[in-house]
Amino acid sequence: MMKSNKWLQLSTKAALIAALVLPATAGAAAANQPVAVLAKEAASASAEAEYGSFLLQQYGISLDKAVTRGQFSQALAKVVAATQSITEKEASAKAYVPEAQAQATKIAAWEAISAAVKAAYLSELAYTYSEDKVAASLKAAGISYQKGGALSLQAAQEVAVALDTGLVSASTLAAIKADGDTTGELAVQLLGKVVEFHGDYKNYLGSVQEADIYGKLAQAWSESSIIKAGELQQIIDTGLKQNLITGYNLKDAAFDPHFDPERTITYGHSDIAHAIQLIGLLKSEGIDAKVQFEPKTSAFIYLKEWGEPTESDDYQVVQIENGNFIAYAKEYDLSFEFASKEEKERFQPLVLKYAKRNQEDVTGLLKASWWQPLYHSRTELADYPIITNNVIKEGRYIVQSFSLNEESPKVVAGLKKLSDKLNVETYKFWVDQPFYNYLHGESK
Repeated sequence: MMKSNKWLQLSTKAALIAALVLPATAGAAAANQPVAVLAKEAASASAEAEYGSFLLQQYGISLDKAVTRGQFSQALAKVVAATQSITEKEASAKAYVPEAQAQATKIAAWEAISAAVKAAYLSELAYTYSEDKVAASLKAAGISYQKGGALSLQAAQEVAVALDTGLVSASTLAAIKADGDTTGELAVQLLGKVVEFHGDYKNYLGSVQEADIYGKLAQAWSESSIIKAGELQQIIDTGLKQNLITGYNLKDAAFDPHFDPERTITYGHSDIAHAIQLIGLLKSEGIDAKVQFEPKTSAFIYLKEWGEPTESDDYQVVQIENGNFIAYAKEYDLSFEFASKEEKERFQPLVLKYAKRNQEDVTGLLKASWWQPLYHSRTELADYPIITNNVIKEGRYIVQSFSLNEESPKVVAGLKKLSDKLNVETYKFWVDQPFYNYLHGESK
């Protein structure tokens, strides 16, 4: 979108986390538990909260503590439809949850697990399990399998494979038993895991505090390249030639992190050393966050009076009719999902102090700091102005062009004139003040 020179300390002790999560009535029992057990329980509780938040944000799914057959069936159909790119009617037709006359009745845990196993494509694996293997797997959840017992062999196989693959945790199942009623906790866990098994859950390289995050980031950058989107890109380039837009970004939806927008900031740049230093800065300030690397190509007009452009694998140009060029620069977005909104709010002061250039020659800044850094949030933040993202999606490609709010209608109208195939969506979001100034034509 701009020229080439333009544009979380959460290592909490396991015992402390457990103390925050475990109910007060469990205090005496917890005091006698090993730290490793408490840490595992705390991690499980945290994961449940993450799944619950994700299901609500992404699919509008919210479940009662006591889940009915109808509720679970509808929620599973919604998840399957989204992860398999089909309609909810088609997903319901798969009958993962056998129909019953009373949809308001409770659903047994084994039935919900069976449905999730099928939806996660684990059935064939389940049916390879011998009775001995089934019995051994179920033992982890305190369940005794007996031929001719409450569970059929098929149901027992499905529950066993769910335990072995982590589709359901042994502690969750042990608390309610396979023939007990499905709880909200179990339902959320199963639905979240189905999403995860289809690759549609949170998508990220690692976290700021992980020792190997730098290597992962460098590798992701080296494996990325300039994105090309065929006919769609040709159409948008016409908009550049006609000055309908000053630039655009091209991204691949496969790298969408699916983060919680309330805790997420996305930061764009073109120098990978800058990204590594930025993560190092956050780590040194005791901030942790999940990190996703999103490849991005920035396209803009390169004026002929700037001189002959130098091309490389990461920077390419195509000359257009008036002698100018369209430049395509390999860039990236880093999406950070912080542990809390408060941690998110700590991001901007650090960027403005250590990653924003205010004069030509200056020390104490991260490598390749921009005059107008670009970072934004989908939810409101104090001191962040609001602008508009004008978005076109086709398959896995996403074209986005940022504009001032008052300019958006003109941008949308112009883009729609380029082709009747284009469906232009818009949404407001919050951006840093320096980039907002750039959109107003200011150079610093």
